[in-house]
Amino acid sequence: MKTSDFDYFLPEELIAQTPVEPRDSSRLLVYDRENDKVYHKHFYDIKSFLKKGDVLVRNNTKVLPARMFAFTPNGAKVEVLLLKRFNLNEWEVLVKPGKKARPGAHLVLNEELSLEVLETIEESGSRRVKFTYDGVFEDIIARIGEMPLPPYITEKLKEQGRYQTVYAKHDGSAAAPTAGLHFTDKLLQEIQDMGVEIVDVLLHVGLGTFRPVKSDDILEHHMHSEYYEISEEAAQKINVAKKEGRRIIAVGTTSVRTLESAADENGFVKPVKDNTEIFIYPPYKFKCVDSLITNFHLPKSTLIMLVSSLSTREKTLELYNLAVNDKYRFFSFGDSMFII
Repeated sequence: MKTSDFDYFLPEELIAQTPVEPRDSSRLLVYDRENDKVYHKHFYDIKSFLKKGDVLVRNNTKVLPARMFAFTPNGAKVEVLLLKRFNLNEWEVLVKPGKKARPGAHLVLNEELSLEVLETIEESGSRRVKFTYDGVFEDIIARIGEMPLPPYITEKLKEQGRYQTVYAKHDGSAAAPTAGLHFTDKLLQEIQDMGVEIVDVLLHVGLGTFRPVKSDDILEHHMHSEYYEISEEAAQKINVAKKEGRRIIAVGTTSVRTLESAADENGFVKPVKDNTEIFIYPPYKFKCVDSLITNFHLPKSTLIMLVSSLSTREKTLELYNLAVNDKYRFFSFGDSMFII
């Protein structure tokens, strides 16, 4: 299968630059696979398509304010973007311009924080660095860092918290699990009051999520590795629901990747702390996930390939073209789709 098979035309004005307020007033395209029907709703209408006993699985990762600026001994400015933590002091980072951050280079971010470049990671062009700091690393980052918005968002974010889900808990992501941005505390409470069970899992989102597939043949694409966790309690709740034939609804592609990475052939998941490089593309037989809440994704991305696996590539592109014609908003701050 070719990467170009997952291309579609998107007018630039449909790329959402700012989030809507309130969060759950975004639009929602619902696709009922069994009846091949499409519904045009708002996100707060999602309750109409949920029922008692459903399990909503969400990713409670928290986006780090991972974008920072450092300076060389000569005063040259270098952008540093945290990607992945290796241990207490060492991280994988993206640096611009790369020529200012060759192995052995020392960069200063402020009086509390500096770094040494240890090596270049050849596959991605990123760097392995070691931080030296005075105080608590997370506190320093919180003070000097900015939210690492995707490159297609050119407007400055007025409120940093708007690029976090309301249930974000564990620091570690370089990008938000954007399907969850539509939920409000009130809506989540109403969903729970209906008898829908909400279960948290964790996957720290890397920037590889947004990187285009460069190979012509999708089978030649190597997925980025991301850390994920499923607790014993979460696994037990998911497995009981699976045994009872209740729907497992993933909030976002990151929840899908977490569940499918941990699932056996019968759809039961195990408690786990691991890294995953799972690449889901059609045809794929889902083991655990029954339905998906997701945003509209970039052309030729691994994300649109994953979404296509829930129905067919042709149907997914048909839905995307329908959304374009109906002027839905696309990507991270855009509208949502519920595949049931």
